[in-house]
Amino acid sequence: MGSSSSDEESDISDSEINEYKDKPYELLKAGTYKVKGPNGSLRCPFCAGKKKQDYLYNHLYQHAIGVGKGSANRSAKQRANHLALAIFLETELANEAEPIPQSTVALPVAKPEKSELYCWPWVGIVANIIDDPENGDVGGYLLKKFSKYKPTKVEMFWDDLHHNAQAVLVFDNDWNGFKSAIEFEKSFEADGRSKKEWDNQRPSPGSNIFGWFARDDDYKSEGPVGDFLRRTGELKTIADLVQEAKKDRNKIVVNLVNEIDMKNENLDQLQIKYNEKTLSLSRMLEEKDELHRAFYEETRKLQRIAREHIKRILDEQEKLNLELESKKKRLDSWNKELNKREVSTERERQKLEEEKAKNDMRNSSLRLASVEQKKADENVLRLVEEQKREKEEALKKVLELERNLDEKQKLEMEITELKGKLEVMKHLGGDDDAAVQQKINEMKELLLEKKEDLEGLEDLNTQLLSKERQSNDELQEARKELIEV
Repeated sequence: MGSSSSDEESDISDSEINEYKDKPYELLKAGTYKVKGPNGSLRCPFCAGKKKQDYLYNHLYQHAIGVGKGSANRSAKQRANHLALAIFLETELANEAEPIPQSTVALPVAKPEKSELYCWPWVGIVANIIDDPENGDVGGYLLKKFSKYKPTKVEMFWDDLHHNAQAVLVFDNDWNGFKSAIEFEKSFEADGRSKKEWDNQRPSPGSNIFGWFARDDDYKSEGPVGDFLRRTGELKTIADLVQEAKKDRNKIVVNLVNEIDMKNENLDQLQIKYNEKTLSLSRMLEEKDELHRAFYEETRKLQRIAREHIKRILDEQEKLNLELESKKKRLDSWNKELNKREVSTERERQKLEEEKAKNDMRNSSLRLASVEQKKADENVLRLVEEQKREKEEALKKVLELERNLDEKQKLEMEITELKGKLEVMKHLGGDDDAAVQQKINEMKELLLEKKEDLEGLEDLNTQLLSKERQSNDELQEARKELIEV
């Protein structure tokens, strides 16, 4: 059963987390929630929706601790479940833990008692310092003399006559400083000039200096050294420092886990936005293809209609020519018939002359009509040629417009993709990451260039559309003239 958490149970309050965590712990022990996969990998059974389901032991343990003790954006049930997971990893799967890497700073061979109290920050004390004019600045002399132990500063405390003094050497407050202080003390122990020898020889110490690691008796002592130690430091055991370091580390782990979860949520949101943009672009491309097909079909339809119209005009013109030729033949036949007729009376001759005059007028009208018809035929042919030429120019402009439209769509896709990448880069890199900032600036410059190219294409498309409308208007006027003829 690999579900993240039991949805059938009601939510719990923050005060009930420690009580509730026992139930998921028992389910983990019973195997109801699976932590270890068939291939030996470890997974979080309470975060089944997350992409990462292949953890190392330490990473899974840090994840469980971070969610269980950390972020406020987690529900109380989730925190209780992850606390149970952390306990299960500690008790049942401890053998899965990776070996802890050795620290780069080696602790002293002779480990001190964990309950022994030391002055912290680490401090070394040098006693029985006799004023010697040849040494000049005594503090500087001591820093140089003990430089291999890397003290950060020295404080001098002279007696009233300025003949004898004690010095306090301050070391780094980390484990390197602790190691240096221990080695500082052991160097005096090896020469028989430690704290023990100083206590025994204090009435007549001679001219030798004594030194040791400051502890609780020095911290509580009377005098300027004790006052300085109480004013600038505090007493701590090694166990206290280890526990504080562990708390700090756990706090850092919790903060890192919370930050990783927030980054993952932001990345998921960016992925969703990217998918939405990709889907929108796919729909735009489909719409563009559909518009292209519709435009192509409409163009073919207009070309077919234009061809049919021209054919109909030419057919009608041919029909009119045939009718005109037939009428001319009939008139010639009537003239021949009238010429053959013999009229006997003046009235018939006058009537015949009148008929002849009418026929002459009709013949003249027919000749004029024939001339006009011939001119009309020439105009039709000229208009047909002009229409053909304008169609070819319009087709070239349409093809160029299609190419520009494709380039425009491509630029829009590149701009959208660059915007998506730019958003991802902004969420992945911080303001202090110079390389990421440089990459973001380069992508912004490329995005600006793409936008300028897109504006240029839009201007070119506008000019082509204007020319196409003008050509269509001229073509429509030519069609009207052709229809009127």
